[in-house]
Amino acid sequence: MAPKSDSAEAIVLNFVNEQNKPLNSQNVADSLQKFNLKKAGIQKALDNLADNGKISFKEYGKQKIYLARQDQFDIPTSEELNQMKEENAQVQQQLDEQKRAIIEVEGEIKNLQSNLTLEQIRHKEAKLQKEVKEMEDKLVKLRKGVTLVRPEERKAIAEMYSEKLSQWRKRKRMFKDVWDAITENLPKDLKRI
Repeated sequence: MAPKSDSAEAIVLNFVNEQNKPLNSQNVADSLQKFNLKKAGIQKALDNLADNGKISFKEYGKQKIYLARQDQFDIPTSEELNQMKEENAQVQQQLDEQKRAIIEVEGEIKNLQSNLTLEQIRHKEAKLQKEVKEMEDKLVKLRKGVTLVRPEERKAIAEMYSEKLSQWRKRKRMFKDVWDAITENLPKDLKRI
């Protein structure tokens, strides 16, 4: 449901006064889309407000620029401006202090989050103690001279190793024979290939 022209004028007047800068009808229409106002309605409201003297306008060719009336705003004196500047500086200083405090607290939070919880420490301690016990048991066995690999397993591994080594030598020899046959009549030095 479209708003009435009175409410459209009130919305437009409020917007122009809030912005307090030169605006054309397109700027106002773009900014007031959320109120479902059409550009023609906004243009009419701007013209009515200008005719009633609630806002002022200037024409630049075909373009109309609308301005909030400046006499409705309180203009502070130089003393009030200086006081506002001092207050602004104090507020800015407080803001900087708060930012520094926030940074310190965030750093402390990150530091605390990087530390392990008591439960995690206990779990890690139990795990490490278990590993230490296993290594100590293995060390005791090694010191007693207990063989961890049985002689049959050792012999089987040695035989497998020698078999693989002989297969490797055969293949190396076969490759060398083929390579020599291919490169026999090459004019270049073989090391440069």
